[in-house]
Amino acid sequence: MTPFGFTPEDDSDEPTSDPNGNPFEIPINVPIGPDGNPDFAALFALLQSQMQNELGGQIPENMAREIQEQFAKLGITQLGFMNPAGPSDDSLPLELSRDIAKKFVSAQGFALIGNKDVALAQEAMEIADLWLNDATVFPAHTNERKIFSRADWVDATMAGWKLNIEPLATGLAKAMTSLIEGQEIPEQALPMAQVAGLLRTFISSMIATQLGQCIGGLASSVTGAHDVGLPLLDPARPALIPENIAQWGADIGINESEVRIFHALREGAVARLFDNNPWLIDYMRNAISDYGLGIRIDFEQMQRQAEDAIGSGAIDPNNPESFSLALNQGMFTPEESPQQIAALTKLETALALIDGWADDVTSLAAGDRLPSLDALRETLRRRRATSSPAQQLFSALFGLEVSPRLAREASAFWSQIRDLRDISARDQIWSGILPTNEELTSPLSYLLSVEVPDDLSGLGL
Repeated sequence: MTPFGFTPEDDSDEPTSDPNGNPFEIPINVPIGPDGNPDFAALFALLQSQMQNELGGQIPENMAREIQEQFAKLGITQLGFMNPAGPSDDSLPLELSRDIAKKFVSAQGFALIGNKDVALAQEAMEIADLWLNDATVFPAHTNERKIFSRADWVDATMAGWKLNIEPLATGLAKAMTSLIEGQEIPEQALPMAQVAGLLRTFISSMIATQLGQCIGGLASSVTGAHDVGLPLLDPARPALIPENIAQWGADIGINESEVRIFHALREGAVARLFDNNPWLIDYMRNAISDYGLGIRIDFEQMQRQAEDAIGSGAIDPNNPESFSLALNQGMFTPEESPQQIAALTKLETALALIDGWADDVTSLAAGDRLPSLDALRETLRRRRATSSPAQQLFSALFGLEVSPRLAREASAFWSQIRDLRDISARDQIWSGILPTNEELTSPLSYLLSVEVPDDLSGLGL
């Protein structure tokens, strides 16, 4: 489990300022430094100020000192936030995530949707719908199709992001509650429940900040509403982002219409999958929820790690930057529980199965109609091997590295199932027991394991 970082990775090209060089202003009480990152010293002062206002006067020196000690016990000092797996409120501040994501999009720049964009995208999706009818048993329940700019995509998917990521925030909030229960607080100190409430608000805002950064970064690369592999639209409907599709197809020497139809096929396939299998949506969200509920904060372990780091010189108490560096390198991060590891495996397998199924359906639907199909598939695989949307998202939020190898195995699995049986048998798997990672390499063994024999007499029933 990597640190729940609150900031982009070091090698990220996500902007922390607007085109004029001014740092983004976050529209809540989370102080932001000139580099666009949270200012923890200012945060500490702000929390003390809020408490002072609630008390109706100056905080006595002994109480201020006690507050600082309580903050230190929970991982917050004027040097920085030492607890990467902190609490959150029960819900994500959606407007904060949206505001940050939209500012990222504005800083990167985006093109407005023109009439030509609409006409070309609609044509590609109409063609894709016709071809998909022969490649999957899942029907399109409506002719509704959407065309988004990068900014439109952010707005349209925010509710879906909240539903998918909120279980993680809930798990973090419960971890904080567990941490502070049973604390002995001196009589003069501010009630711990009040401190915890302020901290939960802060951590919830920090999670929303990181989510907004992820969404803003993805907005410049996703080609459709379902490119990440998560159900982000309700109901699921195909949607394309013409600007990103044009950027994806630039300089690869393939006709633009083929590129559009290729992405329309993949987008339409995944939209049909989610639309016809609502249980799959709950399945993936439950995996994220299981991960969040498995979070445990071992304060004593983190204290030992901090003491060892200071003793070894890995952290300089007088250098705030050393704390941030330690966090980014994974220090003070609790080990994942077996429950969390199982949840991540479940989520990774589901993402690979969705991606592999979309690849098989797209290939079958396109057939020999797209002369450059093999080149398009190879380009997609090569790019996803290094920086797929799913990798960017889940690496930042969970430390989950979605394996390109697993996606390739999933694609081969679906293709072999279709060869062994037929399209209907392949798609019927989505309403039954999904294969495990190990079963992806043995489609026939999987089929035999889930098939009910005609003669049940030998089962001893």
